[in-house]
Amino acid sequence: MVDYREDADFIGRQRKRKRLTPEEIRERKEARAAARSEEDWRSYARDLCYRQLGMMERSVAQLRQSLNRNLVPGNIAEETLTDFIDAGLVSDERYAGMYVRNAMSQKAKSRRAIRAELQRKGIEADIAEQALAQITEEDETSAAIDFACRRAGSMSGLERQVAYRRLYGALARRGFSPEQISRAISEALD
Repeated sequence: MVDYREDADFIGRQRKRKRLTPEEIRERKEARAAARSEEDWRSYARDLCYRQLGMMERSVAQLRQSLNRNLVPGNIAEETLTDFIDAGLVSDERYAGMYVRNAMSQKAKSRRAIRAELQRKGIEADIAEQALAQITEEDETSAAIDFACRRAGSMSGLERQVAYRRLYGALARRGFSPEQISRAISEALD
């Protein structure tokens, strides 16, 4: 068989670029970091925070983690975060409130699960409790019932025991209490 690729004209076609290994990526990132001046770092840190906040609301801890991951020096990272907090662009209270509302309306999670997620995202316990105060026991039970009803619709061909077990597991993974789970399942399956 004849191989015409050697004689082919590849003008206009780009060859695939070689993928970089994680070590090469880290080396390039460190080389760029060494070449930056202090003013370049300040500008880079501000731009990074603006980009992160442009995508979605973030907590101070999430922004700090992003700055550290991108090798921004600690003093510049803290100054940048302080500037953003003072300007009102970053607020853990606002982030926690928004997160709680979204988690309840879209994800149907319990207060316990939301509290754990807020903790993982770097929100202090007292701020998390203030944000969770907007959720009542009735709201939580209602979210469990809605979730169980949605899930039960897809379990119509299953035996009651199997559906009960699966719904119980799904609700337990979302952090609901046993009382809320049994009430939600009884309403969903009856």
